[in-house]
Amino acid sequence: MNAQPEQLLENNLIDQLVQLGYERIVLKHETDVVANFKKQIEKHNKVTLSDTELNQILLYINKGNTFERAKTLRSRIPYVNELGENKTIQLIDSKNWCKNEFQVANQISMKGNYDNRYDVTILINGLPLVQVELKRRGLELKEAFNQINRYQKHSYGAGFGLFQFIQLFVISNGVNTKYYCNGRVKDRSFKQTFYWTDKENKLITNLAEFADDFMNPCHLSKMITQYIVLNETQKALMVLRPYQYYAVESIINQVKTTTDYGYIWHTTGSGKTLTSFKTAQILTSIPEVHKVVFVVDRKDLDNQTAKEFNSFSKGSIDSTTDTKTLVSQMTGNNKLIVTTIQKLNNAIS
Repeated sequence: MNAQPEQLLENNLIDQLVQLGYERIVLKHETDVVANFKKQIEKHNKVTLSDTELNQILLYINKGNTFERAKTLRSRIPYVNELGENKTIQLIDSKNWCKNEFQVANQISMKGNYDNRYDVTILINGLPLVQVELKRRGLELKEAFNQINRYQKHSYGAGFGLFQFIQLFVISNGVNTKYYCNGRVKDRSFKQTFYWTDKENKLITNLAEFADDFMNPCHLSKMITQYIVLNETQKALMVLRPYQYYAVESIINQVKTTTDYGYIWHTTGSGKTLTSFKTAQILTSIPEVHKVVFVVDRKDLDNQTAKEFNSFSKGSIDSTTDTKTLVSQMTGNNKLIVTTIQKLNNAIS
């Protein structure tokens, strides 16, 4: 197979993203990125910001590491307007994930320890949230992976540090394409990069096919807002793998559309606890769902599951210590309960 130049891959990808609904913009340097951020965040929040108000926001969000910025991304950002009133803005709409502003730019130049130019950047509401690094066909994906590591070390923190808000990376040589979460470079492993698949678990490795499926604006925004877990214990971002994503989506659909039962069959080491946590987290956010009960078959799993759930999100649940506690939680305000079959049987019998 003949090698395909990176520039051609880049141009084809951008054209495809425009067809999918992205706005193509030209951003040469950080000043352009900041100006575009102001414009997009004003549009998204239906406000007009003065330079002073914008500067407040930029200073407020330019704090912390990748994990802390991921939390900031999902929070309301306070500022004081010209009239002295306390106001807030939203950086991303996590509930209506399709109602964000989607843009694509290429060859943005950032000057940190070194001058770096990034291949393709996807911006949501003006923030760079996805970085795509391309290599010509025939080169190993590991080269793109290593290139991103260098960017993160040398230039992502430059200026107002907007590139430290990146949530996902995509690496591709046209034939093979993978995605992974942002995080500390020292903790990052190529083993934590994933191929995407369809519902039947068929690999989607070709860049064009991957872009059509994974990088569709609504789906990409959904992955960022719904399917990245902020692990409070490890202080790290975790993105679900495709079979986990499809499992959660199937369960949510089952709950919303039928009263029938269902099951998901995953093997040892597949991340079942993460899948169940994300399922429970999404279910508890649905107003019509009053309680989510996660049932395990042994007491040690009761404690273990509660511990793991709370590692993903501190204080998300309390495990039931006895049947009396379970009854109290079932009749109380707890939306998420982890218990054993034995306790549940005692509670309802």
